[in-house]
Amino acid sequence: MARWDPGTADRLRKAALELFAEHGYDAVTITQIAERAGITRRSYFRYFPDKREVLFAGAEQLPPAVAEAVLAAEEAESPLRTALGALAEVGTRVTQFVDPSPERRAVIASSAELRERERSKAAAITTAIQDALERRGVRPELAKPAAQVAAIVFGDAFDRWIDEGGRQEFPAYLRTAAATLREACG
Repeated sequence: MARWDPGTADRLRKAALELFAEHGYDAVTITQIAERAGITRRSYFRYFPDKREVLFAGAEQLPPAVAEAVLAAEEAESPLRTALGALAEVGTRVTQFVDPSPERRAVIASSAELRERERSKAAAITTAIQDALERRGVRPELAKPAAQVAAIVFGDAFDRWIDEGGRQEFPAYLRTAAATLREACG
């Protein structure tokens, strides 16, 4: 096997999800994940710094991508519409690289540590949206709630995308999630 086999990271993700589903996140070791993927424990760390990151690798790229999309967005009727337009674009890119299977979500839901990591990721996205809106000249008292609502809609849209196995393009799920929020608000 090549030292940096391009398929190794995917094999590690698949092995980790299988093991987490079979035994629970806390009961699985990095050694078990590495062995199932056909590499050594030491080699595992070439791809992921810890067990948790096998599920979240690449997540650190999402907030800067969201901020960039918000900054590049055309003028919209409101800060929320600007943010949602940017999230439709970023969501479309993200869904091209993410498997819409519900197993990852179930594993995250089963672990307090992973739920906290997921919340941290969502908070970073919210902050990125808010900061980008403010850089566009939106007043902070408008940027903050727009960012919070946009992040909620984005999370709901992503859940819908997973629930349906990614059958539609991501912007359709984002529009549905936004419509549901409007309905909930009356």
